[in-house]
Amino acid sequence: MAKKRSNTTSKTRKPVSKKKGISKKKQQKRPILRFIGQAAVVMFLLGCLFFILVFLGVLGPVPSKTQLHQINNPLASEVYSADGKILGRYYVENRSYATFDEISPNVIHALIATEDARFYEHRGIDEVALARVFVKSILMRNSSSGGGSTISQQIAKNLFPRSNFGPFSMPVNKLRESIIAYRLERIYSKDEILALYLNTVSFAENIFGIEVVSERFFSKHPSKLDVHEAAVLVGMLKANNYYNPRTHPERSLGRRNVVIDQMVKSEYLTEEKAAFYKEKPLGLRYRLISYNQGPAPYFLEKLKPELLEWCKHNTNENDEPYNLYTDGLKITTTIDYNLQYYAQQSVKEYMKNLQKVFDNHWKSRDIFKENPAILKSAIQNRNTSGASYGEELKKYSEKKQTTLFSWDGLKDVNVTRLDSLKHYLKILNAGFIAIDPHQSTLKAWVGGIDYRFFQYDHVTAPRQTGSTFKPFVYLAALEENIEADSYFVNQLKVYEEYNDWTPRNSHDSYGGYYTMKEALAKSLNTVSVEVLLEAGINETIDIAEKLGITADLPDYPSLALGVASISLKEIVEAFAGIVNDGIPVKSNYLVQIADKNEIILETFHYDLENNPVVSPENCRAVINMMQAVIDEGTGRGIRTIYNIPGDFAGKTGTTQNNSDGWFIGITPNLVTGCWVGANDPRVHFRSTTYGQGAYMALPIVAKFFHKTYNDRSFAYMKNSKFAQPGEEMLAMLSEPGYKEVLDIEKREFNLASIFGKKNKEEELKKGQKPRQEQPEEKGQIWKKIKSIFKKK
Repeated sequence: MAKKRSNTTSKTRKPVSKKKGISKKKQQKRPILRFIGQAAVVMFLLGCLFFILVFLGVLGPVPSKTQLHQINNPLASEVYSADGKILGRYYVENRSYATFDEISPNVIHALIATEDARFYEHRGIDEVALARVFVKSILMRNSSSGGGSTISQQIAKNLFPRSNFGPFSMPVNKLRESIIAYRLERIYSKDEILALYLNTVSFAENIFGIEVVSERFFSKHPSKLDVHEAAVLVGMLKANNYYNPRTHPERSLGRRNVVIDQMVKSEYLTEEKAAFYKEKPLGLRYRLISYNQGPAPYFLEKLKPELLEWCKHNTNENDEPYNLYTDGLKITTTIDYNLQYYAQQSVKEYMKNLQKVFDNHWKSRDIFKENPAILKSAIQNRNTSGASYGEELKKYSEKKQTTLFSWDGLKDVNVTRLDSLKHYLKILNAGFIAIDPHQSTLKAWVGGIDYRFFQYDHVTAPRQTGSTFKPFVYLAALEENIEADSYFVNQLKVYEEYNDWTPRNSHDSYGGYYTMKEALAKSLNTVSVEVLLEAGINETIDIAEKLGITADLPDYPSLALGVASISLKEIVEAFAGIVNDGIPVKSNYLVQIADKNEIILETFHYDLENNPVVSPENCRAVINMMQAVIDEGTGRGIRTIYNIPGDFAGKTGTTQNNSDGWFIGITPNLVTGCWVGANDPRVHFRSTTYGQGAYMALPIVAKFFHKTYNDRSFAYMKNSKFAQPGEEMLAMLSEPGYKEVLDIEKREFNLASIFGKKNKEEELKKGQKPRQEQPEEKGQIWKKIKSIFKKK
């Protein structure tokens, strides 16, 4: 019995021991599960804490909904021509803004297909894309799986740059961008987000936004972009400099075709259409428009101080002064885009040719050896250290790698500073300006040949004017009642009362008698001085000042020969006053300023002068005289070489030693002026053949009008007519311009019997030198003549 009990006991103990074994395993697993559970809870809590820290901006600022409503990227202020084309920008970032409606659908489709195919299906965070990236990129190590960032997240990254948190940088920044993206999607529509992205994303060459990049590479507004063009620009976003179509066309073409394939995959294009666009070349029309490299860089520099002053006194929506570089102002000017383009093109075309002539002219001679003072003064002017000239000169022997300007393209060379200085001292420069004389509006402004290398503006720089000043002398004579058909002797004369000064004609030819019209056409210095003295030096200065010339004008007879230094702008404005019937012209150029939303902030109104300061009749007579300059005088190249039609007046100007070449070209609707020379007046042509205004400056004006008149929109100018003086004045202006010997009986009635002196003609016939008269005596003589022989 005992044995039997023992068996029973053993049987009953086995299951007990089995249960105890299971319990031990469970007890062993429980700490692991408990640890995993606890770890999960801790991770969850840490994740929540991490999210809260990021959400609250502890780990970097996260913009609120209010701030996102007021996204304010630095926007370039843009300067526009009168016809609405962009002339240039002022910026910190070269960025402009285009609305969704102003962007071609081709750009939108290319962007979505390439950057965010599920854009219209998510709310800022694409979980499907994130899962794909996690599996393929992280688990399978496939780098070609693409990114998981949505367009909204990329906006967040562009607008609010990432911060460095060491090993936590990626998760912190990604979560922060996801929060911002989610908020953006709740604030803005999908179309607005697309526009926001395209206006904030950076492209190649340090430019931002679809509008600027579209203008840069295709010279068109983003609304006009075709499929293949849009694909080029969107393709650039993968690596903007690597796929720059200007510097890496083959890479750009391959990337463009990838984008087109993506558009097919997203069903924005058919296979046939894709094949058609992939066959097209890149088709770049590169046009650099930035602050200092657009079609009007010198004008923008001239405008900048006035705009900065305006910004100081006007406040934006935040009640802060406007910032010219970040607030996206839209400034409209009077500049005509096509005229500005023709002016700049004419300057560059002719100056390239003239520089070759100049270099060949000095090819066998060293201008710096012949005149060492040129280099010496240039080095001393750049000396800011206070060192002696010898010490400073030593620094110019060091070679360095630099980029030099040349008309054949920029040259990267290794040269000494001295060679570089010589190179730039021998470069000829130019200034050009065009003004509407009746509206007093500026139409074109070219201050130099290349703003990148030559910032000095030759429109505002004073230079000696040469014979360009003579029309003001003749206008003063008419104002002083010297009749237009008066004759003046062309003789080499010593003016004893002015330190034995003797003015000479450029061709050294003398003899005979000339009317003012003929003397102006031939640009005779001898006659011009006589006319000045007859009219009165102070009276001539007064006329010039009334017409707007503020430069210092010397009280000396050489004033007639243009020894005064006057800016191109001032002298052209003064000529515009003559065309405007004696009403002074002060050019204006600002039309209006609007904010980034095109709300007009200020419209500029100018009080134009209405009262003439000189006789309109005399102004018309001087224009008639200047027409003779073009038809038969020193400016006849306008007709004979360049075949410019229509009413045209003008005046050439050449200064001593051929340092300055001038030409004023005048039509009824436009007054233009051009100056050409080197920065240092001692650098010049040795011969008047090349150094005269008719050779240096006239061709630029002629080219400008040739291009302008061939433009249909300006065809009306060819048929415009100058206002004519009255019949009596026209009759006097029609008198023969030259007489070898005067008929004294017909014109002067026996001056000897009136004034008690011998007839000048008789003295000349006898070989005697006519008595030299003092300026004040001559004025009295002419008044007596006028009182007796005034035409009825």
